[in-house]
Amino acid sequence: MLSVKNISKTYVDHKALDNISLNVRKSSIFGLLGPNGAGKTSLIRIINQIINQDEGEIYLEDRPITYDDVRKIGYMPEERGLYKKMKVGDFLLFMGKLKGLNRNQCIESSRSWFKNLEVSNWWNKNIEDLSKGMSQKVQFISTVLHDPDLIILDEPFSGFDPVNANLVKSNLLRLKEEGKTIIFSTHRMESVDELCDHLAMINNSKKILDGDTEKIKMKYKSDNYLVTHDKKLKKDSCFSIVKSKEISEGIFDSEVSLSNNKTYKQLFKSISDQSKVISFKEKIPSMNDIFIMKVKEGGSDE
Repeated sequence: MLSVKNISKTYVDHKALDNISLNVRKSSIFGLLGPNGAGKTSLIRIINQIINQDEGEIYLEDRPITYDDVRKIGYMPEERGLYKKMKVGDFLLFMGKLKGLNRNQCIESSRSWFKNLEVSNWWNKNIEDLSKGMSQKVQFISTVLHDPDLIILDEPFSGFDPVNANLVKSNLLRLKEEGKTIIFSTHRMESVDELCDHLAMINNSKKILDGDTEKIKMKYKSDNYLVTHDKKLKKDSCFSIVKSKEISEGIFDSEVSLSNNKTYKQLFKSISDQSKVISFKEKIPSMNDIFIMKVKEGGSDE
């Protein structure tokens, strides 16, 4: 759906992006990750033709992106752009017309999204009276009002409580099932775990991680296992104990590390010889764990 090829951008004496390349598959959710100042927003603005790159090219469906293409993209910037003196309905009519919709199309699409986001009585509300979370919903509706095939969201969950964040997540998954392609940047790693098929991480202007989310998790797993059992464990040739805690009388939660050249079956038998095993599972790192590790490393997988 979208190809970013060798994009670089410098502001005066600051290198914001250094030779960044990405490929975003159609009908997928792609996470763009990185700490503050990493270059994520600069890349998103270049894709949307708001600023120009110094080097590199952007391709949409295998052809160079144009300003006409940008009208068909749904883009929600991190800096929200609501007109506070307008009513919600007037604002959505205005935004829809900018994207090529007529009045009836705007109203029909708005009503559909009001229902999806559980805000059915908002048409005549004053924008200046909305809370941050309510404003965020209006901004999201204006982003998807024209039914774009490519949706780009910069920090889409900021300002939402957990209930409304989950509501937006469920709608993003529905949009993906309908064939839409979604790119979003975020600092909320749990959203990446829940939503993203693929991701890329940028740090200090360079791409340091890129790939399928589940494959990345498996790559960075540590051969540690989480075990619930009924007797204290002693390390042996099969495993060492990372940590252990008694969670109730006679019941322990432990994290153990598999020794080199040993298999998980050998590990399970070794623990079973010492204690009754209540639960046993491999510890797979979360994207939050991987994010922190990669940023601290400052290294690259390239």
